Amino acid sequence: MATVCNMSAEVGSTSCIFPFTEAMSRYLAATNRPYIADTVRQNTNLVVADEGSEQHYDEVYEIDLDKLEPHINGPFIPDLSHPLSKFAGNVNASSWPLQISQAMVGSCTNSSYEDLKKVANMVKEASTAGLRPKIPMLVTAGSEKIQSTVRNEGILEEIENAGATVLSTSCGPCVGQWNRAGAELREPNSVISSYNRNFVARHDGNPATHSFVTSPEIVTAFAYAGSLDFDPVHDYLTAPSGEPFRFSSPGAEELPVSFSGGDTFYQAPGVDESSVEIAVSPESDRLQLLTPFEPWKDGNSQDMAILIKVKGPWYNYRGHLENISNNLLTAADNAFIPTASQSRGHAISQPTGMIESVPEVAKSYKEAHVKWCIIGDTNYGEGSSREHAALEPRFLGGIAVIAKSFARIHESNLKKQGMLALTFADPQDYDRLQKDDKVSVLDIEDIQPGKQLRMLVRRNDGTTWLAMLNHSYQAGQIPWIVHGSALNYMRSKATKP
Repeated sequence: MATVCNMSAEVGSTSCIFPFTEAMSRYLAATNRPYIADTVRQNTNLVVADEGSEQHYDEVYEIDLDKLEPHINGPFIPDLSHPLSKFAGNVNASSWPLQISQAMVGSCTNSSYEDLKKVANMVKEASTAGLRPKIPMLVTAGSEKIQSTVRNEGILEEIENAGATVLSTSCGPCVGQWNRAGAELREPNSVISSYNRNFVARHDGNPATHSFVTSPEIVTAFAYAGSLDFDPVHDYLTAPSGEPFRFSSPGAEELPVSFSGGDTFYQAPGVDESSVEIAVSPESDRLQLLTPFEPWKDGNSQDMAILIKVKGPWYNYRGHLENISNNLLTAADNAFIPTASQSRGHAISQPTGMIESVPEVAKSYKEAHVKWCIIGDTNYGEGSSREHAALEPRFLGGIAVIAKSFARIHESNLKKQGMLALTFADPQDYDRLQKDDKVSVLDIEDIQPGKQLRMLVRRNDGTTWLAMLNHSYQAGQIPWIVHGSALNYMRSKATKP
């Protein structure tokens, strides 16, 4: 199948034409979603480039997927990519640990019926030759439906009989939910997986774990080789009989005859949610019921204390592994505190002037009903793609984060929790802010997409200065501010007659 991509300098974007194939249609039908395939067919004109549009593109790339070679990415970053034919040479030219300590297939991606059937076929072929994996192998199905289907067909039994461990259909080692024995020793080692990411310490908390990402088939081949310098296309393994063994080209049916239902743990909400009680022990230190955040009040963004003015060059280093690794597990520096030992993770409480941890100062502000904001550097929120990075400041009474720029996902999460995510129109205004300043964001009650807001800063001596702020709120996101969070807004819509 060929995919055509057009790259436009005029609009700064790339558009690709992905043909809607019958394979997609069969999959949607098998998973009880034929109506989606029907809708796509009825609207194919909407996903095809307009006639004559090629004149607006500077370059046209045609990618023939049949000619693509398998790749292995890593370690530590998905951008470091190696064609399979060159991987062994790159390994031998590096200092990466040669022996593999763990092979992992699956997670929410690369774990379809076809993926796991291919793995089972490879395992069966190797077992027939008397071979077993040389290293521990973990396998995760992509969903309860897949898990049930491959279990019923004997696919998982084949894999388990070879010595692999089948995990639950959850994130597991992909997001560090792996109580891996020995990880605390921080010893260098290499793992290979078909998981989503391979950032430093992602799987097991060990920053010395070299993680490589590839397809389920390649992971399986390496599980039997146990070494990174193995080329499954050209190299042989030795069977117990002494005969050379090489895996056949992996293949499998794309879909089962029918999918099993699988276990479902979804509980539909009651018609009258007021009658539903969720029982959580008040003594629990792991679970806590969340009281809905308060809706917006006029003047909510005026006279905010600055909780912390974040600085730190690591926010610019997303594409530089060595530099960004220097910030592993460190907290933010406060530009208002010149002493390095006190700056890390601390804030100056107003009006006492006491230096305490950032959470303690935020709690004291919340208890005293003091509104506060965070001033951020460039790419604020980098690495904070999970909801809690935005939930925590909101829970502690934060109103706004005003930064030079945001990491995209964190900016969206701040919006969802009802916090203002704003950027300086002039980044130099970041340098003008002082520790005792009070910040007011004006015009929030009249916020409109694409319209700048004003920031009024009042100094201790009574003088003021004005700056302009940008935002990326769309019309559909503005109600999140008004109601106090996206969840509050959804609940309000759901309860309307």
